[in-house]
Amino acid sequence: MPSHRFLAPVFFALALGVAPAAASAQNFSDSQRSEIEQIVKSYLLAHPEVLEEVSAELNKRQAAAEALKHEAAVTENAKAIFNSPRGVALGNKDGDVTFVEFFDYNCGYCKRAMADMLDLLKSDPKLKVVLKEFPVLGPGSVEAAQVAVAVRMQDPGGKKYLDFHQRLLGGRGQADKARALAAAKDAGLDIARIEKDMNSPEVRTTLEENFKLAEAMGMNGTPSYVIGKQVVVGAVGLETLKEKISTARCGKASC
Repeated sequence: MPSHRFLAPVFFALALGVAPAAASAQNFSDSQRSEIEQIVKSYLLAHPEVLEEVSAELNKRQAAAEALKHEAAVTENAKAIFNSPRGVALGNKDGDVTFVEFFDYNCGYCKRAMADMLDLLKSDPKLKVVLKEFPVLGPGSVEAAQVAVAVRMQDPGGKKYLDFHQRLLGGRGQADKARALAAAKDAGLDIARIEKDMNSPEVRTTLEENFKLAEAMGMNGTPSYVIGKQVVVGAVGLETLKEKISTARCGKASC
């Protein structure tokens, strides 16, 4: 005899009118439908863990579908994600794994996640880090990002950019043009050149490119990352980032 656990989903489907074709072809009377609904209700009340199992399986399938969607988007946009001249490349430029971070200078989570990025940069000699401005938190964020792109234009090697980046993202208060220029000055950059470059087509093109990439990968917040073929949204913490890097490197959470 079939177990109740097997029958419950069938009863549930019947009650909703979405049973398999053979069963759904039947016409149930009102009394039959009422009886089926009562059976399903009684079973679920007696075995609520079934709903948890169904929910867990649904979440698992949705996560798998989302991962496939992300992988396809990364593959399609790989050149712009990993090797665009408009990104700031740090660490090992020929690294075996590229760690891409999309950030906003006014994002509190990004401020905390900066320590994770710096730790990875120092501890993993085979890692390439790419930083992409993604100003989604208002006009001040856009101004700060415009200054940041102008800094990158002046410092293609990234050394002064990283100094500027830490000063601005690690600073207190809301980031805007004034605070970004102050951070650039403290990092030893040419402020007059930055103010000129801020309005250049290169700045507009860079930010447009970053927003298009983020949209293509379904990023809806900061920080967001691309690690190998994986898209990671949110400040997930250092250990999770290390696991994602290992997965990209050797297919396991720990190489």
